[in-house]
Amino acid sequence: MASAAEQMASTMSFGAFSKATELKKRLWFTLFALIVYRIGTYIPIPGVDPTILADVFAQNSGGILGMFDVFAGGALGRMTIFALNIMPYISASIIMQLMTSISPQMAQLKKEGEAGRKKINQYTRYGTVLLAALQGYGIAAGIEGLTLSNGQSAVIDPGMQFRLITVITLVSGTVFLMWLGEQITARGVGNGISLIIFSGIVAALPSALVGTLELGRTGALSTIVILVLMVMAVAVIAFIVFMERAQRRILIQYPKRQRGNKTYGGQNSHLPLKLNTAGVIPPIFASSLLLMPTTVASFSAGSGPEWLNSLTAMLGHGQPIYLMLYIAGIVFFCFFYTAVVFNPDDTADNLKKHGGFVPGIRPGKRTSEYLDYVLTRLTVVGAAYLSLVCILPEILVSQWAVPFYFGGTSLLIVVSVTMDTVAQIQSHLVAHQYEGLIKKTKLGGRRK
Repeated sequence: MASAAEQMASTMSFGAFSKATELKKRLWFTLFALIVYRIGTYIPIPGVDPTILADVFAQNSGGILGMFDVFAGGALGRMTIFALNIMPYISASIIMQLMTSISPQMAQLKKEGEAGRKKINQYTRYGTVLLAALQGYGIAAGIEGLTLSNGQSAVIDPGMQFRLITVITLVSGTVFLMWLGEQITARGVGNGISLIIFSGIVAALPSALVGTLELGRTGALSTIVILVLMVMAVAVIAFIVFMERAQRRILIQYPKRQRGNKTYGGQNSHLPLKLNTAGVIPPIFASSLLLMPTTVASFSAGSGPEWLNSLTAMLGHGQPIYLMLYIAGIVFFCFFYTAVVFNPDDTADNLKKHGGFVPGIRPGKRTSEYLDYVLTRLTVVGAAYLSLVCILPEILVSQWAVPFYFGGTSLLIVVSVTMDTVAQIQSHLVAHQYEGLIKKTKLGGRRK
């Protein structure tokens, strides 16, 4: 049976949206912040020749650079102030999550509530600056080594001064995006960090569609293949929505308590466990690791060792070894990240402290073992789902040269962020309707 909030959300209309003044302000702020981000993706780093850089990047876009350029909304290919995008912040956040499960001191901070969360966020910001500085220096040194076949360099005046300016510019851009994402989360609608990545991917979709249609015009792709790809994309999106909303609800019961003449408790609730607890982290990590040799080999331009060239050939898109390692990486990171973000022992202890229990399962250790058993089975299905969604586009890329923007990771991010943002908009509308009902009740009471 649907809850009162779900029933209210199902009856919402455009009139209810037009009356939600606070929600409209949040939406306008989110749109303005994303426009600022998109403008920054076109401001180039000083000292870089954009024409030569575009030609060099086009030759190396099949590796990890192409994947990161998708997440950066084209900022990496244009080498702008937002070339690093928000990826250092995401990496620092993941590292801090890992530390909370490894380090006892960090685990204690996590249990301290709001004060501990603020300290962890502060450490995450420091880690973001450090990672951005390291990555920025690596990009600066890598740009200096990028040259065309005629020897022209992408950097006008290479040297330590160029590297220092590039590091400062890229770190400043990443810190600004980190701040902008936090502002969107606090004053806008949706998760700011996710929306920044989402807007970068969506902004590149029109050019990807034009590129696909251009392949059809030149005869590289037949009309039937293009139609099949479009239908397949819609089917994959529907499948992702279904799987991302899927969850296992474990029944939790609370015993009745007698206090004086009143009885408390006795109600039932559910512990929802998502089918895909790890989200889009496993495909991103697995593809990054696999594309690293390809990127290194592309920088060496065939002058590297023979074993590196052979490894690059075997790890090409659509190759059997690449697909097997990709699936293995997704499965590994699914289980690894799920173990990081969900602790069955802590959940069982919290249920025991509040008097909750799973029917037929003893509280404490037995409950923890049961939750771990259920979560393991769910993770197996979730890993299979992620592998299927991510492997299918890889085959399409290798067989028909479909743009990377139709990749499984891109669709996962776009669909997941869209669902989360729509859910937050609905929650704001529900809260607005509740406020209206409360005001009417107060007015009615005063009249009486």
